[in-house]
Amino acid sequence: MKKITVGITAHVDSGKTTLAEAMLYKTGTIRKLGRVDSGNSTLDTNSIERERGITIFSSQAEFSTDNTCFTLLDTPGHVDFSAETERTMCVLDYAILVISGTDGVQSHTSTLWKLLRKYEIPVFIFVNKMDLIGADKSFIVKNLASRLSENCVDFSGTDAEISENSAMCCEDLMEQYVSEGKVDDTSIINAIAERRIFPCFFGSALKMEGIEEFINLLDRFTCEPEHKSEFGAKIYKISYDPKGSRLTHMKIIGGQLKMREELIYNDADGNEVSGKLSSIRFYSGEKFRTAETAMAGEICAVTGLNGTYAGQGLGIAENSGQAFLEPVMTYKIILPDEKNIYEAIKELRLLEDEDPQLHILWNEQNREIHIQLMGAVQLEVLTKLIEEKFGYTVHFSNGAVTYKETIIDAVEGVGHYEPLRHYAEAHILMEPLPTGSGLHFDTDCSEDELDRNWQRLILTHLAEKTHIGVLTGSPITDMKLTLVSGKAHLKHTEGGDFRQATYRAVRQGLRNAESVLLEPYYNYELEIPTENVGRAISDLQHMSAEFDTPENSGEMSVIRGSAPVSEINDYQSEVIAYTHGKGHLSFNVAGYRKCHNTDEVISAIGYDCDSDTENSADSVFCSHGAGFIVKWNEVYEHMHLPLKLSQGIDAESSEQKIAKAKRFIEKAVSDEELMEIFERTYGKINRDPVRAFKKTKAISIEDKKIHLPKYEGPDYLLVDGYNIIFAWEDLKKISEENLDAARGELINRMCNYQGYDGSELILVFDAYRVKGKHREVEKYCNINIVYTKESETADSYIERVSHELSRNHRVRVATSDGIEQMIILGNGAMRISAAEFRKRYDAAERSIKEFIDSMK
Repeated sequence: MKKITVGITAHVDSGKTTLAEAMLYKTGTIRKLGRVDSGNSTLDTNSIERERGITIFSSQAEFSTDNTCFTLLDTPGHVDFSAETERTMCVLDYAILVISGTDGVQSHTSTLWKLLRKYEIPVFIFVNKMDLIGADKSFIVKNLASRLSENCVDFSGTDAEISENSAMCCEDLMEQYVSEGKVDDTSIINAIAERRIFPCFFGSALKMEGIEEFINLLDRFTCEPEHKSEFGAKIYKISYDPKGSRLTHMKIIGGQLKMREELIYNDADGNEVSGKLSSIRFYSGEKFRTAETAMAGEICAVTGLNGTYAGQGLGIAENSGQAFLEPVMTYKIILPDEKNIYEAIKELRLLEDEDPQLHILWNEQNREIHIQLMGAVQLEVLTKLIEEKFGYTVHFSNGAVTYKETIIDAVEGVGHYEPLRHYAEAHILMEPLPTGSGLHFDTDCSEDELDRNWQRLILTHLAEKTHIGVLTGSPITDMKLTLVSGKAHLKHTEGGDFRQATYRAVRQGLRNAESVLLEPYYNYELEIPTENVGRAISDLQHMSAEFDTPENSGEMSVIRGSAPVSEINDYQSEVIAYTHGKGHLSFNVAGYRKCHNTDEVISAIGYDCDSDTENSADSVFCSHGAGFIVKWNEVYEHMHLPLKLSQGIDAESSEQKIAKAKRFIEKAVSDEELMEIFERTYGKINRDPVRAFKKTKAISIEDKKIHLPKYEGPDYLLVDGYNIIFAWEDLKKISEENLDAARGELINRMCNYQGYDGSELILVFDAYRVKGKHREVEKYCNINIVYTKESETADSYIERVSHELSRNHRVRVATSDGIEQMIILGNGAMRISAAEFRKRYDAAERSIKEFIDSMK
């Protein structure tokens, strides 16, 4: 039999749980039909769910048809618990989206549709409540096509009608329909699995109308995904049974899982953990059965694992990415006077374990517990949950919006930590990402410069901490943080040193960057009497809201748009008042955008980053056997490694690259010999080479607002000629046949590179084996070529010259000689490995060729 995991989801009050109950009843899984309003539905197992009549926690049930064994996961419909819904989606094969036949697509329905698209889940749509007055099938069909997808297809008719409707969606299905007169089930199944068709069915769950036909539809048009032989499982939920046993809910996506099997995995902090399974359970409502083995495609809950978390992948499964939905409100928890605050934190962490989006925050300075939630309904449920589980009542202060911060331009943060007998320096490149990207961590640091283990440790420190911004102390987001360089000491560096250096580097980068305050927005849908439209629009304008043209439908009008959470969150009570109970406001999270009243918010929060000693941007250096503090704005003048942002080709903007290419070609035009090399490399320029280029202001690193060490005169680039020849594969191959030819090729390439880079380039070749040879310095086109004298190696010449030049100039040395690299760094110059230099050379070549192509 096929094994299919199907999730059921909907906007609140669309009849989702009633449909699930009807499907279980029709397939014989339950003998008595429960009802939500009676508090006895099979899948609402928690007392709070039954009391409030809404689904709060995802729950599991099983039912079977002739060909398929279905695992049904019921998910919350209320927007405040949508994070639970999102976590469940990562284990679904198919989803059932329930639409109210009287309301059509509602605000939260659109959010659910985006989530289903994000996780690429095939969808069956069940339009419920078609027995009610006001349910109009033709309206719903148009509504689904305009609000969700044009490929929402009516599957409630005959086989011939299903074939015809399906053919209208896909070209290959149309070709089959034209040639054969129908579309076979296999083609339709594939189209549904690929999200090219979304079957729609109409009925009434409460009246049991269309339920059996809908189940047959699921049985007929679903297929089981392929599973790999290696073990893999995706965890989507953590819960505790009535006896206090910790349950890890997971889907087996490959291989199998056996009782008493030992699993090795990493916990949320990155620590390696091993756990042995003590039981494997298959739940259906509150009841469960145990088994010795869970096979691929099955959903189970296991005991015996600690440190697991929702979104975690075991075996071949990967961890989930950042959640699409995040809490937007922060509340302070007010405990009873007799309650120990540290015990309360420990207990609240258990709730956070079950719901990772329930962020528990401890403010050490004020000794306060804060919690981040989605909204007021979740707050009420949490109060009841704490009372039931832990036996005391908590209160909450007025909620405040959860702000975030990001940056506008790239910046390189430097953190140095060097008290006595400690040493670490880290350089973190911080780059802005598109809105909603979250934080990404990467490394672009050579292992020759910093050992791989230290690099991994720095990445761990970047990910383990909630880094806060400098405007309001809010968490940062939408950035890529890349380790670009770092330095350790063989004797004095310890693990904690890089934690300090990393934290300080991020903080110092934020202090140098231009920060932006972000606030959460809601997409809203406001349904009001037409006579109140003017009042509503006036209110929305005062809220800095965006809105579309009102849609009129008889006596009622609908206004849709987006607005800051801080402004619209409490607007529902006003709507009820001025519409005399006829108006309705619903909304869902639309993500973060630039704050509409930044100055006002910053002033109200009153955060002082200079006084925040727990998040210092200053560094610690050592002099005469004692550590001393260097303020964040002076760190660039004391750091031990040079900045990468001003040197890396990848960090340059497209405008900078174009400017360099222009500058090089202009230079080549005025130098016949250089022009000859240029044209041998890139071909002839077919238009007037002088008129083709207009002078543009070069983009300076000063535009990045970074304080660079003060240098006098030009930059210098020293290239160890033979080292590069034997390190670059194409030149090495030429040298095997003719060393002179390889040397000539490198000289030509360096002429081109110097024209692009603009530094004073000195190309050094060994001549120490040549008897009686004196040092020769040759000016060739735009570079200097040095042939060392007898008994003088290129290494020794470069070491001496780099030491002399680095006093007043920024010096880079291209070589892969290990000993030479260490001496170069000691001299204050920057080392570029042969591999990295090749990347820079290739990037320069691409920039020049792309610019030449753009001229044609």
